[in-house]
Amino acid sequence: MSVTAKTAEGVANGAREYLTFRLDQEEYGIDILKVQEIRGYEPPTRIANAPEFIKGVVNLRGTIVPIVDMRLKFNCAQAEYNSFTVVIILNLRNRVVGIVVDSVSDVMELAADAVRPAPDIESAIDSGCILGLGSVGERMLILLDIEKLMNNVDMGLVAAAD
Repeated sequence: MSVTAKTAEGVANGAREYLTFRLDQEEYGIDILKVQEIRGYEPPTRIANAPEFIKGVVNLRGTIVPIVDMRLKFNCAQAEYNSFTVVIILNLRNRVVGIVVDSVSDVMELAADAVRPAPDIESAIDSGCILGLGSVGERMLILLDIEKLMNNVDMGLVAAAD
């Protein structure tokens, strides 16, 4: 079966592709179609009075991109910046945002029946931003609605509605 036929069959079965990444001990997945590129971490230019989890901004080929440290946003223990630390550049509608993660794992296709609803528990992540939990063998992925998460008013990236 060709790659195109396999992809078309996966889409017909409700399968979606997710870029998986690690934060501390947890593994997360985001829709691969939202990812523009993956870059090594470089210290951004700090912005005064920005929330702690917004590390600053970088100039990416003429576009000023806010950089959000997901470890700080999700209240992980302070992680160190090392050679595995990466920035995932996201293209969310007409907005470009970078997120700092511990490492990128791989791209994984998940069928709709491999995704379970997330339990309704109190966490650092707004439960409306969790699409569900994906299971692949022994691995459990927390699937994020990254667009909804980045557009939350508490992120400080968008103005509150008037």
